[in-house]
Amino acid sequence: MSLYATLEDAIEAAREEFIESAEGGNDEEPPVPQQFNLQKYVMLDGDTMWQAEFFEQEGESVECLTLRSGAAAQAIFDGDYDEVEISAEWIEENTLHEWEEGDFQLDPPLDTEEGQTAADEWDER
Repeated sequence: MSLYATLEDAIEAAREEFIESAEGGNDEEPPVPQQFNLQKYVMLDGDTMWQAEFFEQEGESVECLTLRSGAAAQAIFDGDYDEVEISAEWIEENTLHEWEEGDFQLDPPLDTEEGQTAADEWDER
């Protein structure tokens, strides 16, 4: 699992990984991504990290939630996206919080100040 500090870095890494995996095929035409997946992580230290994935077929998922498909996924692949818009559309209930190193859950841990603050904010919604 590769996590990135910015959404832009996560998308760029996903783009490069998609291109590299496509180069293994024998097709003359480069593959077109039909699905874009994204996952947001809140680390123990409070930092936010992102993971992104592109897939040739819709309905595929490894570790992330499907965010865009079809032409919208292609637009993100081509760099035609608004990072602020994607961040604003992210559903906070889908954010994973680190409880222990490498262990992520949907709810923040309550035994840290960051976790308690996040839980308090969650309860206020």
